[in-house]
Amino acid sequence: MSSVAAVPHALVEEDVPHQKAKPPRVVRRRPGARRAARREAVFGYAMIGLAMLFVTVFTFLPILASLGLSFFDWDVISPPKWAGLANYQRFFSDGPVLQSFGVTICMAIAIVVLQLSLGLFLAVLVNQRTSTFGRTFFRTTFYLPLLASTAAVSIFMGYLFDAKFGAINYYLGLLGIPGVPWLTSPFGAQVTIVLIVVWQQVGFTFVLFVSALMSVPVDVLEAASIDGAGPLRTLFRIKIPLISPTILFAAVIALINAMQLFDQPYIMTKGGPGTATTTATISMYQTGFQNLQFGYSSAIAIVLLLLILAITGIQFLASRKLVFYQ
Repeated sequence: MSSVAAVPHALVEEDVPHQKAKPPRVVRRRPGARRAARREAVFGYAMIGLAMLFVTVFTFLPILASLGLSFFDWDVISPPKWAGLANYQRFFSDGPVLQSFGVTICMAIAIVVLQLSLGLFLAVLVNQRTSTFGRTFFRTTFYLPLLASTAAVSIFMGYLFDAKFGAINYYLGLLGIPGVPWLTSPFGAQVTIVLIVVWQQVGFTFVLFVSALMSVPVDVLEAASIDGAGPLRTLFRIKIPLISPTILFAAVIALINAMQLFDQPYIMTKGGPGTATTTATISMYQTGFQNLQFGYSSAIAIVLLLLILAITGIQFLASRKLVFYQ
């Protein structure tokens, strides 16, 4: 027994025959499975190609056409004349157009802040206080205004907020409150349009935030509860950081839509009173389709596009420190 124990361990391992490794098993697809996979790939590429064709025809080509037209003077009646950078030089010295861009930026900031904060507030309440049926009911209810035509909503709201014959001022009068110049004063018109846009668009952010809050891991919330974190601390330290990518997406979409605001101010106030609600898109429309200066109108459109791209880029740069990706 002592002689066996004295045998070195390496010698014992050499005496044990090594087992040959089995070659990997080759899984061969049946011809039917290969054809099905090929059909799925072809269908997927076809859908991607159709989407790219749609984006190219209705987005990229109009942008390129506007960019080319911005270097010409064209009134539709006479042939286009080369203008070079004259339209862009005129833009930076055109006071009313620059003012419309300032109005657009101010209204867009107000719309985005209210839309995100109100959508998050409603989403937190619905996610904590209601059942699955309640979430579905509120998601449907808040999303319905977004399905309505913006033009129809603007016409209806124009009658509703009319200073003389509107229903809101009528009921305020019954309560002894004097009528409010909703659409006849500069500040009142801006506030009214911002509130209407937020009311119609908040359902989109609400649905996004409810879905994001439902995807927060339960074990993380349970760990926070065990550590003694209250509802507010859980919201600001755990839930909001975890859904920050969704907040970034909602902020980008809301800002792009707000910077292109046209229907509500044009239908309800025609850009007035004065130029209080004249946005950049309204200036673009008036310059092109009313004054027949399509080259200058195209230059305004390109500047607006570059401004939207710049603001969106700033949002993504800020998201490096503010957005938490799991």
